[in-house]
Amino acid sequence: MIFKEFAPAERLNPYIKCLYFYESDSAVNYDDIVFPSGNTEIIFNLGQGHWQAKKGGAFYTTPPIELWGQITKPLSIKSIGQNTMMGVRFYPHSAAYFFNESVAEFNNEVVDATDLMGASLKILYARLLDLNDLEKRLALIEEYLWSRLVLFEKKHSKINFIGQIVHSLYKGNSGNEKIEDISYRNNISARYLNMLFSQYTGLPPKLFCKINRFQHSLNLVNNNGQNLTNIAYESGYFDQSHFIREFKSFTGITPNSFAAQASPINQVLAGN
Repeated sequence: MIFKEFAPAERLNPYIKCLYFYESDSAVNYDDIVFPSGNTEIIFNLGQGHWQAKKGGAFYTTPPIELWGQITKPLSIKSIGQNTMMGVRFYPHSAAYFFNESVAEFNNEVVDATDLMGASLKILYARLLDLNDLEKRLALIEEYLWSRLVLFEKKHSKINFIGQIVHSLYKGNSGNEKIEDISYRNNISARYLNMLFSQYTGLPPKLFCKINRFQHSLNLVNNNGQNLTNIAYESGYFDQSHFIREFKSFTGITPNSFAAQASPINQVLAGN
């Protein structure tokens, strides 16, 4: 497997968390599970294989250009054949800069991004397929994203406001923070905060905080040998049982089980 992350061009830094390239090392089919990350993504499938995602008890083939909404529960996927893809990972609030719909409409969905962005995205996709040079592909995607930014300038101030709150919540383990405290700090009502947050990130602020805390614990489970009690307290949970219960709600498995079977593609799509 090849996986590379790329920082966006400086002018896109406020809007794009990263771009990435993924290529599977064989055509062997496999099943996997994607966990909540707090981010939305656009993925261009450029290889001969394809992906499937589970919905309503059955798998369906995802479109060539996928928009991943906010995932709030474990999502089962399948890799069919040898896959090559390029992805754009947005900050929790920043996908809203690039289309007019409420981000919350796409929660727990993998939808056709061309339904939102139209013919211009199809043209970009065709140009990406014609190229093999990774740097040229990255440049094309960045140029397209920059051109989209000017289309929805009227709502930028509200998105910027939510972005400031998002970045402030990233600084600490905020999973236990009360919505009233967040709204008080920002001089708005809790109801208005919930509305704006859901519209522009896809998540109510309380759930965003929980996913943020979960992602922090997921990194610790992945990257060091601490015991579960230490990971729980370092991530801001009340105790180990609270940590295990919430971890299982977002992954479907316990932390110990995850550590034993973490897969490469899940690392790619975790979005931390």
